[in-house]
Amino acid sequence: MEPPRGFWASLWSFICFLPYFFGLLLLGVIKGIIFFPFICLIMTTGNSAIILGLLPVHVFWTYHSILRCERLGPVLKLVICICMPVLLVLWPVVGIVGSIIVGALYGFLSPIFATFDAVGEGKENDLFHCFYDGTWSTVKHSFIVVRDFRDVCFHSYFSVMDDLKQKRTDGKYYEIRLLDIPGAIIAGVLGVLVDVPLISVIAIFKSPYMLFKGWHQLFHDLIGREGPFLETICVPFAGLAILLWPLAVVGAVLGSILATIFLGAYAGIVVYQESSFWFGLCYIVASLSIYDEYSNDILGMREGSCFPRPRYQKKTQLSRTSSHRTSFSKSNSFKYPPSRSGSFKPPTEFKPFELFEALLKECKQHGEIMIVKGLITGKDIEDAKSNNGSRVVRIGLLAYCLFKGLVHSAKANSSGILIADSVSEITTTNRPKDAFFDWFLNPFLIMKDQIRAENLSEEEEDYLGKLVLLCGDIARLKNSNSYSPPESERKRAELDALARRLIGLTKSISRYPTFRRHFESLIETLSEYLAKKNSDCKSTDRPQKIQRSKSAFAQIQKSFQRITSNNRSDQGSTTLRDVDIL
Repeated sequence: MEPPRGFWASLWSFICFLPYFFGLLLLGVIKGIIFFPFICLIMTTGNSAIILGLLPVHVFWTYHSILRCERLGPVLKLVICICMPVLLVLWPVVGIVGSIIVGALYGFLSPIFATFDAVGEGKENDLFHCFYDGTWSTVKHSFIVVRDFRDVCFHSYFSVMDDLKQKRTDGKYYEIRLLDIPGAIIAGVLGVLVDVPLISVIAIFKSPYMLFKGWHQLFHDLIGREGPFLETICVPFAGLAILLWPLAVVGAVLGSILATIFLGAYAGIVVYQESSFWFGLCYIVASLSIYDEYSNDILGMREGSCFPRPRYQKKTQLSRTSSHRTSFSKSNSFKYPPSRSGSFKPPTEFKPFELFEALLKECKQHGEIMIVKGLITGKDIEDAKSNNGSRVVRIGLLAYCLFKGLVHSAKANSSGILIADSVSEITTTNRPKDAFFDWFLNPFLIMKDQIRAENLSEEEEDYLGKLVLLCGDIARLKNSNSYSPPESERKRAELDALARRLIGLTKSISRYPTFRRHFESLIETLSEYLAKKNSDCKSTDRPQKIQRSKSAFAQIQKSFQRITSNNRSDQGSTTLRDVDIL
């Protein structure tokens, strides 16, 4: 659909668009009002039952893991055990209140967005979808949210606690300096008391500028049918953004105030790290400048700040912070003002579910290959179903797929990571725009460069792949048919370190809320493939057994005929040799 050209054509298009927009908005709001109490009730009841039901287990197992943890020193364990009740009391309160808020917002906004999405391009029977979309799908997704929350509170929690009890490779442990704790607590409290009101005033002072600048950009795109209004499917959402922009500004201000609590409390960490109460006071003053400069960069205002920024670290880490701020302000997102044509995401940007589906597809393909090779057994799949600690399928298979992608990307000299079809490439520019993906993409990019620097041979690549798949189980790797470790001990140690690092990153991915649900579907697929493979083997062996039985029977029959002919010729004398043949 081509956007209209000219002022009058754009104005007429805008006038014709308004009745459809307000009609869809009214219908979506009505559905949201009807369904949000049920959705809020489902999420609040489900999540509250999970929180309260697992609370005794969480309390017991948390203290048990802390006391058994060999990475923590005795004094640090004592301090954590004393402070832990505060977190354990706040957890149910924050969890239940958060479930109420999230359930209400999701139950109200999901039908509204689904109503606008029902009139997108390529949809048939728009009238039916306008009334139906966002009703049952919202209810179904609310149950999925509760299930994912259960997986986090159960599987992900115990996975983190198990890692906490593991030893450090260097044999050392973390300890705390008691003499620096009082000064750190005082500095943290002062940071919160000073930064929260002052930064709140700064955020409120800049909120009108954010409101009018956002409205100016959105109306500018609306009149010219550019930016988010260029694509027909994006027009309803962009129009809704104009109405909800004040709420976005209020949310940004509240988010800034909430983040200020942690920003001010960080003064206690500075005091502890630098062993200096003076540096903590300097950080409290510098944090005002830090927030002011970052907010100016985000809003496209004049760079710099009117607040002083004293040095609060002994080392030259302040320059690193300054350079990061400069790179942040000079990035493509904030160096130039938002253009009308760049207000919507480019079509080449990957979506999170696309990446996850591609990864699951790779896991299915490689899993079937490993089942045929015998590296993944039925016991591994059964242990993964019952959650008995099988790491081969739960961690190793996913790590092996990521390893293959990294190796292929390194050999192709790719600037990013090649996925699935070996044609699509995920880089820092087309990755999903969530900070969560930065936590995983950047380490994988570093590991890809490390694999490229290793210049692996085919034998070393095969060894490292099996080591990753079997999660470092050397005994099981030796029992495999093709165990060929590198002769150099240094090379073997480097490959073992790469395998441990990749397995650790994969374990972090497995704790993501939606992972467990998709992992169970993968287990069912591999289980069905293994059952089909075993049934095919049995059906193949049966004709061979029947054929062998027929051959044996024919041989015995020939022996009887030969004995009978000998009896006729020798008149009943049977030799010992004939009996042996029989």
